[in-house]
Amino acid sequence: MASGDHLKALLKSHIDGDDRHFYAIAMQLVAHEAKQGHTRLAEELRKLIDAAKVQQSEALGVLPTPIAKPRGELASLLYASYPKSRLSDMVLDESVTESLRQVIKEQRHFTKLRDHGLHPRRKILLVGPPGTGKTLTASTLAGELGIPLFLVRLEGLITKYMGETAGKLRLIFDALTSVRGVYLFDEFDAIGSQRGLANDVGEVRRILNSFLMMIEQDDSTSLIVAATNHPEILDYALFRRFDDVIEYHLPDCDQIKAVLRICLNKFSPKHMAWNDLADAAAGLSHADIVRAVQDAIKDAVMHDEPAVDEQGLHRLLRGRQAMRERGQRRLGPAT
Repeated sequence: MASGDHLKALLKSHIDGDDRHFYAIAMQLVAHEAKQGHTRLAEELRKLIDAAKVQQSEALGVLPTPIAKPRGELASLLYASYPKSRLSDMVLDESVTESLRQVIKEQRHFTKLRDHGLHPRRKILLVGPPGTGKTLTASTLAGELGIPLFLVRLEGLITKYMGETAGKLRLIFDALTSVRGVYLFDEFDAIGSQRGLANDVGEVRRILNSFLMMIEQDDSTSLIVAATNHPEILDYALFRRFDDVIEYHLPDCDQIKAVLRICLNKFSPKHMAWNDLADAAAGLSHADIVRAVQDAIKDAVMHDEPAVDEQGLHRLLRGRQAMRERGQRRLGPAT
């Protein structure tokens, strides 16, 4: 029969939500039973594992299960989804990739670290320009760990009534404890801006003070991911509340070519001037490049073409550049 170590490993991987490790241990059990001559039991276990994998794959393609779907007042504060994103699909700086790998690794060994009095990384602050992969990172963490992603709806959280926002924030932190997931606070500067700014009001200070207290006290198994395009206006007290601050940048030449190849996939022409395209996309974000490629693919599909038109893609990238420049002019010079 199964050894005690196998049973403990199975239970821990289930508690950690590490499905890959769970199935790996389960298959070790199958092999162990087969070696012991228990061929019928081994075959039954293998069939159960295969059926569970199929059921899980089908479940990932449907709406969130009732236990993770926000209800009541939480429905206006959280949006739940089950992403399938993987880290291998993202094009990032190596330092960013390594930081995310470490977060995922520690989460997969959550119980083991906790048993030794250690605290796995689970409070992450993502900073960098728009469109560089911060929001996708939250989806990827959820996808890699097989847990739901909860997007905090700022429009439902922040109200004009004194004290009401802090009460809603408490509901979110209660949800963190009751349902394990990745909780994303996007555009985090809306609630994390420095106290004492010229446009600060009392309610903003109260929201920030409440968040600082709640994140300090939070000891759940969920991940808190905050993302901002404006780290310079965040209150200094926030930074030490996070386990990691990960900085994102616009893609360099090699990263641009990698994004183009991944997005074009089967719609890539046989002979593509990758360097010229990378030059045309220089200064654009990952999101801008993806949108330009998707528009080029749409044109190819609508005209029954097997590959995108290279010159058309150039025009679309130049169009994105023009949009970026107009946006910069509207914002005015940096101060």
